[in-house]
Amino acid sequence: MSASAGARVKRRQSVLSDKARKRIEIAILSLPALIMFLGFVILPVFMAGYYGFFKWKGYGKPTVNGQFIGFENYKIILTDPNFQEALGHTLFVVVASLIIQGPLAILFALLLNQKFKGRALIRTLIFVPYVVSEVIVGTGWSLILQTTGALNALLKKIGLAGADWISDPKIAIWTLMFIISWKYIGFAVILMIAGMQSIPEDLYEAARVDGAGFWRQQWSITLPLLGPTIRIWAFMSIIGSLQLFDLVYIIWGQYVSSTAGTSTMATYMVREGRLANNYGYGSAVAVVIFVISLIIALTYQRFVLNRDLEGALTDEKDAKRRAKRAAKEAAKLAKANGGSSAVANEVISQ
Repeated sequence: MSASAGARVKRRQSVLSDKARKRIEIAILSLPALIMFLGFVILPVFMAGYYGFFKWKGYGKPTVNGQFIGFENYKIILTDPNFQEALGHTLFVVVASLIIQGPLAILFALLLNQKFKGRALIRTLIFVPYVVSEVIVGTGWSLILQTTGALNALLKKIGLAGADWISDPKIAIWTLMFIISWKYIGFAVILMIAGMQSIPEDLYEAARVDGAGFWRQQWSITLPLLGPTIRIWAFMSIIGSLQLFDLVYIIWGQYVSSTAGTSTMATYMVREGRLANNYGYGSAVAVVIFVISLIIALTYQRFVLNRDLEGALTDEKDAKRRAKRAAKEAAKLAKANGGSSAVANEVISQ
């Protein structure tokens, strides 16, 4: 075997060993996260599915201290008007959050992306509610919104009638939406600002040269290029709304939420499972919530998020093709110029 062939074999073996080493490193670094995912996500799902087949009060083994009832818990869930009502409230929160927070977040982001004095302070004030604990937010708003709270006292001072912001079914759901929007819109605004700042300024300069005004630029440039950011935020908002529990439970409690029209699937699970001392039924509700969330998440990913992924992969493939063509042209040009690497590098950089 010639020396050049032996060198090629050694290089190939070196490349293979480097790839194997990288795979091993990735596997080792991923192992802790994988163990946590299996232990804190996958295992609880299977355990909840198993417990859901029993009428069980939560102590001892379900096979000893409980009664196997098969799919009876799931039948009760799907036919229970209270669960259907909670599901309706949850879906309303999902849709209303997208409709209310999305446009407002884009509008605030457009304004806060401009240069003016106090911009950093306003950004901070908008984002602060998002990082405050749900317990603190819920407790604070419950004190403000009580019939004898600060809001009604303020309304009475200016000659307006107060309202039962928490218990009135006609008002309570909108009270909930206001609190949710107030708390979480800061996160959406920060995401939108980050997306806007990734848009090349050259596009806006070209639009201004063509005579496009501020709002025309936002409609024709910002919104289309902000699409991936909006879709990612919408996905996170949907998942968060499906899991809504803390604010409702703290402000409305376990029983008032059902009469005020603000109960969600999560509060229903706690009320009918833990508080009713029927952990088998609560586990079945948890499985139903998981399945509903999974179906919605996979559907959204399949028909919405995959567009961005396919676009990114297409752009990457196009970039690789252009790089290969540039390299070939550079090699030809370098050969024609007597092996001048400077000319080749110039072509590759172009």
